Amino acid sequence: MDLVLLVRWLHVIGACVLLGTGAGIAFFMLMAHRTRNPAIIAHTASVVVFADLLFTATAVIAQPITGLALAHMVGWPLTQGWLVWSLALYVMVGVFWLPVVWIQIRLRTIAQRAQANAADLPDAYDRLFRIWFACGFPAFAGVLAILWLMLARPDI
Repeated sequence: MDLVLLVRWLHVIGACVLLGTGAGIAFFMLMAHRTRNPAIIAHTASVVVFADLLFTATAVIAQPITGLALAHMVGWPLTQGWLVWSLALYVMVGVFWLPVVWIQIRLRTIAQRAQANAADLPDAYDRLFRIWFACGFPAFAGVLAILWLMLARPDI
């Protein structure tokens, strides 16, 4: 297999993992949240945290490596507009993703505590969930925009 094709394939797989895992995590967290059941939320958040660390973090590390390698192999200067915008959006997505991971861990802990005490979810849970939810929109939109830039490679 051609090395450029292999690196391109790895880069596309990484993008799919970022988009798919992000969408899946958002869906399952939202569905668990809607139950208001601390046991379901605690379990779902535990799986979500694990999935984020296993899949998303791996892709987050692999994407710039494969992207920079691909740009170098193909001869795309990093000053091309679509690449500059892709990198800027990647940083922006990271700025929203890092707090989301921390919030997911906190949501899990709060739900576990409520479950252990047979209590309702506290107001702190709802505040954190709203922040988590709000952070998801720009992050998801950023990933979609990066994918479009990767495919269209417009002259910017």
